[in-house]
Amino acid sequence: MFVIVGYGRVGRRTAADLRAEGFDVSVVEVDPERAEWARADGFDVVEGDGEDERALERAGVAEADAVAALTGDLNTNFAACMIAKGYGCRTVMRIDEDYRQEIYERYAADVDEIIYPERLGAAGAKNALLGGDLNVLAEVTEQLTLATVDVPDGSPHLGSRVVSLELPGDARVYAHGHRGEPMEVPLPSVELAVGDQLAVIADRTSLDGVESYLAG
Repeated sequence: MFVIVGYGRVGRRTAADLRAEGFDVSVVEVDPERAEWARADGFDVVEGDGEDERALERAGVAEADAVAALTGDLNTNFAACMIAKGYGCRTVMRIDEDYRQEIYERYAADVDEIIYPERLGAAGAKNALLGGDLNVLAEVTEQLTLATVDVPDGSPHLGSRVVSLELPGDARVYAHGHRGEPMEVPLPSVELAVGDQLAVIADRTSLDGVESYLAG
C-alpha cells in the first residue's frame, strides 16, 4: 500500500501507474480542486496538509509500505517524509533541479530516494516507490541509465543491507531481487545474497564503478 502526497502532474500519474499494477494507493492533497480530481479518478483521498501527521494517519501511513511526497513545496515534502519515517515507511521526496547542491545533500541524507520530476517524472517516482522488472538496459535521459547488475559470488557486501550500500558517484539502487525473479524495492531489513541482482540508476560512466564496488 502506498501514500501519495500531492496530486499534481507527477502525483497523479504516479498514483495511476501504481494502481494499474494492482497496488492500493491513497492520496493526501491540500488543494480542494486537486483533491476532487483524485476522488473522480477513484482514489481514497484525505484532504489535508502533507505536513499534518493526522492527515497522513487518515491516509493509512501506519500500514503503508512507502510514502511519496510529490508536492511543489520542499518543506511539505520533507515534513511528510519525516513523519512517514516514524512509521517505518520507505520515503521518496520530490526536489526541484534548481536547488543548490548543499540543499540537495541536506535532504538526501534523511530520505530513501530523491526524484527530480524534470528528469524522471512519474516513471521515476513509481520506480523509486516500487522497483520493477528492469531486466533490460534502458536510457532514462541523455545522462542517466537504468541497468541491472549481478551481485557476484564472493562479494564483500554479501550479508550487507541493500539500503546501506554506498555505490560510487550518483548511482542509486531502485530495486532488488534474486536472479530470475521479480524485483522489488528493498525493505530496510533486506540483505544481499549470492545470486541477487540490483537495478540501479546511474550516470553511464558510473556503471563500471558499481560493478567494481560490488565485486570488491
